[in-house]
Amino acid sequence: MEHEPNPISDLFFGRDDAENDLTAGLLNGTVFRPTYAYRQALSGRTSLIIGRKGAGKSAICRRLATPNGHPGTTVLITPDDTAGDEIRRFELQGVSGDTAKSLIWRYVFAVHAARYLCEHARAAHGRRARTSVRALRGFLEANGETGEERLYDRLRRGVRGLQSANLALRAFGIEAEVGLNDASEGARASRQLEVLENGVAAAFAELGCAGAHTLLFLVDQLEQVWTIDPDSHALVTGLLLASKQVTGRYGSAVRCTLFLRADIYDTLSFGDADKFHSDELRITWTQEELADLALARAAASLKKELTSEQLWGQLFPSTVSGEPTDEYLFRRALPRPRDTIQFLNVCQGVADQRGHRRITEEDVLTATGQFSRWKLTDLAREYSVTHPFLSRLFLLFENYGYVVMLPALATRFEPHRERLQQDFADYAESLTTQGVLDVLFGIGFLGVKRGHKVVYSDGVQIPPQPGEVEFHVHPCFRPALGGLGPVDLTPYSPSRNRNIYVGNALVQAATGSDLSFGISRSSQLLDDVVRACERLLRQLMRAGLPNDMRAEVQARIGHVLDGARRAHEDLRNGVPVDVTDHVLAASDFLGNLATQLGEHGIREEPITRRLEDEARALIRSAGGAVGGGSGSASAP
Repeated sequence: MEHEPNPISDLFFGRDDAENDLTAGLLNGTVFRPTYAYRQALSGRTSLIIGRKGAGKSAICRRLATPNGHPGTTVLITPDDTAGDEIRRFELQGVSGDTAKSLIWRYVFAVHAARYLCEHARAAHGRRARTSVRALRGFLEANGETGEERLYDRLRRGVRGLQSANLALRAFGIEAEVGLNDASEGARASRQLEVLENGVAAAFAELGCAGAHTLLFLVDQLEQVWTIDPDSHALVTGLLLASKQVTGRYGSAVRCTLFLRADIYDTLSFGDADKFHSDELRITWTQEELADLALARAAASLKKELTSEQLWGQLFPSTVSGEPTDEYLFRRALPRPRDTIQFLNVCQGVADQRGHRRITEEDVLTATGQFSRWKLTDLAREYSVTHPFLSRLFLLFENYGYVVMLPALATRFEPHRERLQQDFADYAESLTTQGVLDVLFGIGFLGVKRGHKVVYSDGVQIPPQPGEVEFHVHPCFRPALGGLGPVDLTPYSPSRNRNIYVGNALVQAATGSDLSFGISRSSQLLDDVVRACERLLRQLMRAGLPNDMRAEVQARIGHVLDGARRAHEDLRNGVPVDVTDHVLAASDFLGNLATQLGEHGIREEPITRRLEDEARALIRSAGGAVGGGSGSASAP
């Protein structure tokens, strides 16, 4: 008898990267989600797509490059290390690094456009070549640009031709020196390039191709050739300048769409940066969009129609830790497709490895820890170029609560500040308390409490402002750091020994005994604990603590209160109770709670001082009970 197929074994949410997902994954057909960013890029209204790693930039790029993704011809340009080195090293005497790099990019675009025009003319305009097309064909042949070669080879020829002013321009009726023998390298290279671009523009006009978007340049994966040095800045800045120049030079016949990582784009500083604001679009994802992506990919992998209720109620559990499963998952991942795909796949993998026919709540909880560890490591790698010190900063948050008050962060950071500034001298200005806050907020590790909610950076949020003191570690990273609760507090767990020594006196707290103190005195001591907790809970409701921290402190004080009430009940029922131990344990816990709140930046709040006062009063009560002191916790 054949076993029924296990749907969990077939469930798959796709590959981590767009390149592999296109060939061996799910990024095709109805699985691709035509987001706002894609529609804007397709229409040509946006030419600069900015997003974090894993936000879907390459998915949009690869979709546009497919026959069904864009109505015209596309040229995909993805520089590798060798190409990047060639551009970084390219310099011209007499012009800035940005301008020099823009010229070599313009050369690459012009050659690709010339090749396209020659092929288009032959296919769409007959065998008889127009004069302008013949000129382009002659240029390509004279300069060795007719073969299908790597970007590096094209760059190498362009660099050699522009630096030495020996591009073969006779096809355009112009000699190599173009009348600028006494000019600088930059001026000669610029003039040669103008001749080539004029020839390309003339061909577009003569063929009548300048009235429609016929050619789209797509430039992606610049992070592969990016470092923090000035030449890398010039490489990207030059590309931006060249894309603007090309679009203006060739009119509607040519467009450039660039896909840049946000951490790269945000480091750029150049004079014409304000001219690109209308071209920018930062990719953002809502929870609804990510849920739609997850449902489409699940249905495609199972090759059947699938409803949201089936995905989040049958294949996955309906709730995890009391939250709807989709909300649980999306709240614990950064809002980008790659995180969603990875989290869902690891849930499936855990369940499949365990032989489950559906993903259980325990499977999701196990996957949460693994995913969190991945993402903390990935975050440090993602920003290893711009913020190489991140992994050291993350240590400041290990085994603390996820609510971080500004004074507490300053206290934790200060012992490490000098060493970090020495080890990362080039980044010393970022290695201050405020600098660390800005960095950790900017990368999405910390959120800031604003109004009644915690906001995390989405590329448009302003950095932490003066007066903002409450920060939260993103839920994605909390399991990896051990900070599952809002504040790291020692649990309350009084011992239940029948006999203990306090000083030199053996206390036997049992019904009917009168060796040390009687039932009425035992009850009074437990009443002191109850009243202390009740006063603290009332004070807590007026305290200026963060909401999550207040709820956690309230729960911990509630444990002490419940313990005292249960001990009271045990006494009435004749169960032996070590009352002194209860009182001392409660005092010790409340005193530690005050200390821990101080370590978390809650030093000046009245609740902290009240905790200390109540702890001291309970010690006096316990001491008086065994002859070591007097007084009771009776403060109003």
